[in-house]
Amino acid sequence: MKLIFNFNSEDADFENSKFKVVFLEDAFVFLKGLPVKHAQKILQGIRKSQLGNDSVFFKKIDSDIWEFRTLYQGLQYRLLAFWDKRDKNNTLVIVTHGFIKKQSKVPDLQIKRAITIRLLYFKNLTQ
Repeated sequence: MKLIFNFNSEDADFENSKFKVVFLEDAFVFLKGLPVKHAQKILQGIRKSQLGNDSVFFKKIDSDIWEFRTLYQGLQYRLLAFWDKRDKNNTLVIVTHGFIKKQSKVPDLQIKRAITIRLLYFKNLTQ
């Protein structure tokens, strides 16, 4: 499991962000495979989530799993994520993977996948 992309800019707004976002390889590959404008829209939503408590873009869907939500040109994009709060001065949101949703409910299989990746992430940190 690789940490691929750290989405944290050096702009002035970043100092006010509530957390840093790190993309795992599957999430990064998903974003890279999207049309540029679609990926930009998703990243704009993530930035808004970092700067405030906005449940439109970032929502808890399970006890440990959250989703970044983006609706763009009729497509429902979802990136699943979890919190890493081990360092109180450096709170991370780890993005596990992304998918395009056709229904309003997040499929259980996608939630289970994010839970499995979360468990592996913390297990690898202790080894």
